Amino acid sequence: MTDETGAGPRVTRLLLQDFRSYPTLDLATSAPVVALVGDNGVGKTNLIEAISLFTPGRGLRRADFAAMVRHGAAGFSASVTIEGAWGEHRLGTGTAQSTESRSRVCRIDGAPAASPAAFADYVRLVWLTPDLDALFRGPAGDRRRFLDRLVLAVDSEHGARVSALERALRTRNRLLEEHGDPLWLDAVEREAAELGVAVAAARRETVGRLDGLVAETHDPASPFPFARLALEGEIDDLVAALPAVDAEDRYRVLLREGRGRDRAAGRTLVGPQASDLAVRHGPKDIPANLASTGEQKALLIGLVLAHARLVATMTGIAPLVLLDEVAAHLDPRRRAALYDDLFGLGGQIWLTGADRGLFAELANRADIIVVGEGRATPLGG
Repeated sequence: MTDETGAGPRVTRLLLQDFRSYPTLDLATSAPVVALVGDNGVGKTNLIEAISLFTPGRGLRRADFAAMVRHGAAGFSASVTIEGAWGEHRLGTGTAQSTESRSRVCRIDGAPAASPAAFADYVRLVWLTPDLDALFRGPAGDRRRFLDRLVLAVDSEHGARVSALERALRTRNRLLEEHGDPLWLDAVEREAAELGVAVAAARRETVGRLDGLVAETHDPASPFPFARLALEGEIDDLVAALPAVDAEDRYRVLLREGRGRDRAAGRTLVGPQASDLAVRHGPKDIPANLASTGEQKALLIGLVLAHARLVATMTGIAPLVLLDEVAAHLDPRRRAALYDDLFGLGGQIWLTGADRGLFAELANRADIIVVGEGRATPLGG
């Protein structure tokens, strides 16, 4: 179910039970922008993390669900009331305690949902956290995870394919180490090749669409420089050059020919798990990691804003955008430009910050929520 107008849904109510620092919480919101203000460590990020659970994966912190349960509690629950052009719906998630393990449960309007992928019919999510500030300087694995999050926002099944590929490669690595049955190894490599090409193709489509959107729509006067994107990796070259079936055949040959090398390395060296997202600072035409720290921050913000527009274009749903401490290190010009850009995205925006003055420019356009230990109170409420 999508919103054909492209207008994004809003969270009008957030309910938490035994989540992180919150024994219980009932927060009502209505504005297109929600600004969470409070001292460091009082639970602002916990609130947007709870919202980030309404998409496949483990949320913006990538934490285990057991770590989200308030100390001493058996489990947690989180629910949001989503209001959009198609009406009002309640989405819920949390942990169910069993005798063997704590597992995740998902509900939509009170009925069980098969997986978090079902939430994509009602809401899409994009986020930016301080952990991503070193994205362009860090290891390729960080950029792959970032890339997969970009893909997941437009393709809710992508996470399942990535997880299945990881399982297939772990099985292959174990068989190589144990000198396992060659027929079984052939079967596992066939599965890995099919999944690997599917993952690489989904990444390529999203990167191509995002790069094209940026090229078409970037504003030279914007304080957020545009990024140019490309994929680097042997599997990515195969997918770009060959039809899917031929790429699968070639990848399977590469896996078979590389068994000895991969056995010695203890891991599979060729495939989507070895790809990298290459990002360039568009105006300067230099690799992003060579830009200054401030330029990298501005480049990342511009990239996330462009991705939010792509999500709206591809899915018909303007996403919720979660920005953790983004405004704190921006000069006044960039902060004002950021707020203007955010209102133009069409989706609800959630911001966090320790300084209430950062949100003074939002005036009457936002819900300002004062966050303290275990509580969140609308300003003036």
